[in-house]
Amino acid sequence: MTSRAADWEATAKHVAVFRALNLGDMLCAMPALRALRKKLPDARITLVGLQSAKPVLRHFSAYLDELVEFPGDPAFPEQAVRKGALPAFYRDMRARAFDMVLQMHGSGQQSNDIVRAMAPAQWAGFVPRDELAVQGRLLPWPDHLHEVHRYLALLRYMGLDAEDDTLEFPVSTADEAEADTLAAGLGLALDRTIFIHPGARLASRRWPLGRYAAVARALAGAGWQVAVTGSQGEAEMARALTVDAGVPTVDMCGKTSLGALASLLQRGRLLVCNDTGISHVAASVHLPSVVIACGSDVARWAPLDTRRHTVLHAGAECRPCAYDECPIGHPCALGVEVDHVLAEAFGHLNRGRH
Repeated sequence: MTSRAADWEATAKHVAVFRALNLGDMLCAMPALRALRKKLPDARITLVGLQSAKPVLRHFSAYLDELVEFPGDPAFPEQAVRKGALPAFYRDMRARAFDMVLQMHGSGQQSNDIVRAMAPAQWAGFVPRDELAVQGRLLPWPDHLHEVHRYLALLRYMGLDAEDDTLEFPVSTADEAEADTLAAGLGLALDRTIFIHPGARLASRRWPLGRYAAVARALAGAGWQVAVTGSQGEAEMARALTVDAGVPTVDMCGKTSLGALASLLQRGRLLVCNDTGISHVAASVHLPSVVIACGSDVARWAPLDTRRHTVLHAGAECRPCAYDECPIGHPCALGVEVDHVLAEAFGHLNRGRH
């Protein structure tokens, strides 16, 4: 295998991108995938990722041609490993004889072995240490960069034009129709709807539910309509929030497709949420937001548009946190007060959509 990737794109007919991550991670990679497609308009581009990426793929078929599901790895927490499926997965990857595989799944500490096992003609990506770098192909992990900019930096290192960091989310007419039907059925007046998303995959990344209830109570008291979003599995959380708030809310948990949710957000007034996937959907459709970042790496994940999106967080030396339940009393969450969130929320609402 050559150590240079200067002319790889001239012969690249089948390219794979390894990124076995969830919604927000995928949306942050879209600027890089857009640049990749612009360079390779006729190539077949395969995403090797999670089953949860299927709804994303449906909306970004202009950049990605297919999804091959990755069975998992013990080093990656996003899904349980299907060990019995791994031998067939690697046989399939080798049989596809990829011209290039891009490792876009972190520093390469674990993911580079996975990519090498696919046996592509060439591969490129990140390496965890400077001494492992290969010019034009293996870039030392740029820990100082925002998640969006890391993958653009990789493509530039490989010789591609990759400057545009704009997030996007294509909303189809079918998405709009589904959203319209749902809004009518739930009585949503989107021009005065504030979405609250209290969930996150890890409990350590969730701001306390009682504080979300206080925010909902204050916003409803000011005349705004509050809609609570989440997966079907978070419906109990939504009910508890409504009971605690003591005001009417609209429960949207599990009731929308990803596209319909994006369409609703596109026409709403504000999102208040944890630092999780919906934050990146809001950024992609230009809905102003107040994001409470509990435990996450703010510099890596905060929306790039700091005028439209406010990120509130309290300092904690243990960021980023990988615990499900915080073992030290959740100071990063408790350090963000209800008044802080309301001040930022009303600031955005007073300015209108911007």
